[in-house]
Amino acid sequence: MSSKESFSQISPSEFFYRNRDLAGFSNPTRSLYTAVREFVENSLDACDGKGILADVHMSIKAVDAEKPDPKQYILTVRDNGPGIESKHVPLAFGTVLYGSKFGLKQARGMFGLGATMAILYGQITTNKAVIVKSSTDGKTQDEYEMLLDIQKNKPVILKHETKEVSKTGLSVSICLEGDYAKAGTKIRDYVYQTSLITPYATITFDDPKGEKYRYTKVIRTMPPAPTIIRPHPHGIDVETIRRMLSDTNYQIPAVDDNMISKVRKELGLAKKDLDYSEIMKKTEKKWKSLTRPVRIVMALMSFLKMDFEKLSKTTIEEIDIANKKLTYWDFGESQSVSIDMDPESFYYKQLANTVQGETITSFLTKRFQRVGPTTALKFAEFAKFKPEHRVGTMTNQELVKLTDGLQAFDDFMAPDSSCLAPLGESPLKKGMERFFEPDFLEVVQRGASAYSGFPFVIEMGIAYGGKISSRGMKVYRFANRIPLLYDEGSDVVLKVVNDTDWSRYKIKGDPPLVIVSHICSTRVPYKTVGKENVADRPEIERELKLALLSLSRKLSSFMSKRGQADAAIKRKNLYSKYIPLIAQFCTELAGKKNEPNYKQMITEEPIVEEKTD
Repeated sequence: MSSKESFSQISPSEFFYRNRDLAGFSNPTRSLYTAVREFVENSLDACDGKGILADVHMSIKAVDAEKPDPKQYILTVRDNGPGIESKHVPLAFGTVLYGSKFGLKQARGMFGLGATMAILYGQITTNKAVIVKSSTDGKTQDEYEMLLDIQKNKPVILKHETKEVSKTGLSVSICLEGDYAKAGTKIRDYVYQTSLITPYATITFDDPKGEKYRYTKVIRTMPPAPTIIRPHPHGIDVETIRRMLSDTNYQIPAVDDNMISKVRKELGLAKKDLDYSEIMKKTEKKWKSLTRPVRIVMALMSFLKMDFEKLSKTTIEEIDIANKKLTYWDFGESQSVSIDMDPESFYYKQLANTVQGETITSFLTKRFQRVGPTTALKFAEFAKFKPEHRVGTMTNQELVKLTDGLQAFDDFMAPDSSCLAPLGESPLKKGMERFFEPDFLEVVQRGASAYSGFPFVIEMGIAYGGKISSRGMKVYRFANRIPLLYDEGSDVVLKVVNDTDWSRYKIKGDPPLVIVSHICSTRVPYKTVGKENVADRPEIERELKLALLSLSRKLSSFMSKRGQADAAIKRKNLYSKYIPLIAQFCTELAGKKNEPNYKQMITEEPIVEEKTD
């Protein structure tokens, strides 16, 4: 007997429901920490995007304080950000992979996944709804109570109401199963380190035990906001090229009622019914002011010789530029019709350019960053394409050839770094000064570099001595201003630090040493969706090594000077102990009454007493 296999499709929310470990929701301990991260980072990103000095308040309260962990907690995070428009709230918090962070620019979030996954985890462990409060105008607040339909990946709104408020912002509250007894240390470290890397933000945390942790901002200036940029040629693949070619610039618009209304409006025919010839006369007069989609529709009409009513009863099947044929389906006659197009027609070029797309040189200069006409011509020669080759006519093999050429061509300029927003040397230094109060502190920001066409910047600080409490080297890892607290053993930063021969820089034993590393990029190469460790890309590893080398040399210089100073103090102590005795002995030996003025031989620096057994 043969058994038939059954096939079915699952939604994104269903997939992550079954595989929530991928997003960092593997157990109550990790899940509580990850939920905190996702909501706090969303708040900080929202404030950063609008240039608002963030004031984020987070609280975790046990539903039943007497129960042992793991148990249900209510996590609430609110901010003073711009809020979310009411119409977007249900989808933003009730749909997996729906968000505003898919553009090519630096952001803490990457996947449009984390916050919704936290809500999903809370729902499947407690069956409680999420409560979202949002105000975009500082006058009216929308409050939603909703669940997530896992199978359909859609929000289920249980309640929606509005009320008056006095400030903008967003508040999200979920009930989830967690283990604060085990996660508490990580969560407190996360809040502490987030304050270190965002010294312009105020973060308050009320923990389940009634303790309040508050870190106020120490600076009032924010890094410049990143901008969305076009892709770099080295960072694309065949699928990206296909999507570029399926852009509306290369598509024949659907001639439906909406499009016909648009055409009428641009031609000034909203209330007029003209025949075909009168419409085309109007088109010739208005041609320069028409938008591209309307021009394409009018070009089609010129060959079809139809008015709007007849045009609405057809659909374009094929435009064959090579054979100068236009094929359409006539719904009235229920048949496919082919007509010839006059290549000398004023409208033929419009259709040809639409179907065939831009030339390869125009495509490169318009669709990619930092590619000029000269570079585009050089690339065409390198990849063995004619400069006038139309990208819309490329075969599958030619698309692969184009993609391979873009990735192999070395004369493209480095990626544009305007999409990045590094913290900056001064803010990083002030943040480290506040938390560590060291004897030695240096920071460095490397110039922008790139891996696989994605720009990145390395910032690093090193602190020694002072009030650094820990004995032994401590490394703080950040990526796009996110503290990375888990899985540090497999992170590229730890690899670079551990591969360094610290004895060369006069660092031995368990020194009071802190290293802060910050990687900012449009696409941080995390090893997992949980965003906890960074892959060891050679380009990133090289920049980390160079940053650490620069700082280590300065630390070595400081240690040398400190060693010299310590030696000088020891010599001074030695002189202070024995010179008075020598002076007394010499005075007696010479038969003099007054001792020589030996005090000038001793510096005015304070004398450090040597310990004696």
